[in-house]
Amino acid sequence: MGTHIARLVRTPNPSLLLVLLSLLQLAFVSLGDTDIENLLTFKDSLSNPSSLRNWNASISPCNGDIANWIGVLCLKNKIWGLQLESMGLGGLVNIEILDAMPTLRIISLMNNNFEGKIPEIKKLGELKALYLSNNRFTGDIPDNAFEGMRSLKNLFLANNAFTGKIPSSLATLPRLLVLKMEGNQFVGRIPDFKQNVKVVNFANNELEGPIPASLSNMSASMFSGNKNLCGPPLEKCSLISPPPSPSVVPSASPQPPLIYKKTISALQIALIVISILLLLAIIATVIFVLSKRKQNPGLLNATDDDSSMLPPNSNDQEKKVSDSGGMMKRSDYGKLIFLKGEIDRFDLHDLLRASAEVLGSGNLGASYKAVIMNGEALVVKRYKQMNNVGREEFHEHMRRLGRLDHENLLPVEAYYYRKEEKLLVCNFMEDGSLASHLHGNHSVDKPSLDWRSRLKIIKGVGRGLTYLYNELPSLVVPHGHLKSSNVLLNDNFEPLLCDYALRPVINQEQAHMYMTAYRSPEHAINGRISRKTDVWCLGILILEILTGKIPENYLTSSYDSNTNLATWVNEIVKDKRTSKIFDVEMRGTKNSKGEMICLLKIGLSCCEDDPDARPELKEVVQEIEEMKDRDEHELSSTIGEVNAIMSSRNARDGAFSSFNR
Repeated sequence: MGTHIARLVRTPNPSLLLVLLSLLQLAFVSLGDTDIENLLTFKDSLSNPSSLRNWNASISPCNGDIANWIGVLCLKNKIWGLQLESMGLGGLVNIEILDAMPTLRIISLMNNNFEGKIPEIKKLGELKALYLSNNRFTGDIPDNAFEGMRSLKNLFLANNAFTGKIPSSLATLPRLLVLKMEGNQFVGRIPDFKQNVKVVNFANNELEGPIPASLSNMSASMFSGNKNLCGPPLEKCSLISPPPSPSVVPSASPQPPLIYKKTISALQIALIVISILLLLAIIATVIFVLSKRKQNPGLLNATDDDSSMLPPNSNDQEKKVSDSGGMMKRSDYGKLIFLKGEIDRFDLHDLLRASAEVLGSGNLGASYKAVIMNGEALVVKRYKQMNNVGREEFHEHMRRLGRLDHENLLPVEAYYYRKEEKLLVCNFMEDGSLASHLHGNHSVDKPSLDWRSRLKIIKGVGRGLTYLYNELPSLVVPHGHLKSSNVLLNDNFEPLLCDYALRPVINQEQAHMYMTAYRSPEHAINGRISRKTDVWCLGILILEILTGKIPENYLTSSYDSNTNLATWVNEIVKDKRTSKIFDVEMRGTKNSKGEMICLLKIGLSCCEDDPDARPELKEVVQEIEEMKDRDEHELSSTIGEVNAIMSSRNARDGAFSSFNR
């Protein structure tokens, strides 16, 4: 037998090679067909799967890292995840089908209509992230439901109708980082999580007893809405026993249950006062330091934690200040990862020693203008609110952003990954943001934007948003943080959207606190966002461009109709003072009243409190693109339409006027 094999090796038979190649090809085709068959079977098990219209057996789901099917995430030609969010899908989740896909690591079915008991998730032992929030799941979750899921990092079960106790198997997951279980009907105590969980949310359940010490450093809002929970970060627990009933002999009665009561002591009050004084002292120190930094700014200077930007194993042996005023370090800097193929333009070393100017310090991170040695100006955005996303997920999402290419998007040129913080690098836009043009000081040299420029800007914003919606169909909010400060302008007043599509990598808690999508009425009322949320943000932007007013609704911690810019416009129209709506500094309006009223109508329709009453994005953009100046008859008709919109808003105003999440 060995002789025959040796002979075959020495003198290959062409026919045999063809057979072997055919068998190998068949094996690969069968493997691909298996994944396709599984996904199509999963699709058939769903109710209302019309959103998955391009799931077709004639097209492979993956082409390298690029997905050909909506909602499929690909990595190296393998199906890495399913992101089927806000698609109106329903029915039961067929876990047996998904179990047959060994490379699956992420499943997101958020914002749909799935129902029934939670699927038998532990069959997917290699799963890293599971997102089931905002569905209609019901019933108790078995105590061992997550047993053995040693790779699970993110678990979102919020805003369903789960009951019973929180499964103790969650406390055994060694890699769990984020757990969201708010808005259900869980009872009993919270398990003691010994692992290094970064974020938990148990708000608005029926939990009781002391909060485990391992979670005491979390925000109090993560436990709110559970009237019988106590202990840090909530009020102190005290144990009291209710007195025995007079009709019962104490010695014969069973032991009364322990009741946990929230108390607050004088010591706690004193500590709070001391904390406030310390906080004020810290703020004063920070203001003093920042004032000093302006004398010699740098991207990373002596007042920054320079070592935090470097890889953990860097050996920092020498520091010196460059001629340009920035900080240089002789160490192993790590590498910038370029998304546009221009690897030799600059490196992390160039950024660290660049002359830098602080452009702003927002809630999600700080922005710097860095001028590198060749004179090129860049913007470096430094994020510390992305530390819950894993390395693989972050790299995959950055590659996804790197493939975007549109004239109204500011490209992400490069990025730097470290667990604690991230850098995103873009080109610097000399003309600044739309916000600075609308709300900055105007002069003869820098006049306010005229009507034609404003209309051009809003048209470009619409085109950029449409492109994001087409290229990122699996994201609930393809932009997620649309506001005038995130619309940059080039020297021809063409808008470029920035800070787009970052919701998947921003920490959940910070996203809810700071991103504009979460200031929308639907999130305040239902705790949900949808693909119509970006439409609401676009409507607010339109009204801001027309009125020149700062949207106060973005300055509050949550949606409040009293600070909503659309509410102010409503009041003006109701008083029949429509001409007072428009920015008095807007030039070139003499023959454009019809267009301005038309755009006002479009903006107000986008700002409907009910997402279902808002138009689709493509309809909004089409209306804006087709706008032409109106004659007097059409102008009167359009004002009538605006008043009709206002009347419909007034009818619902009472439902929102006192609402403040």
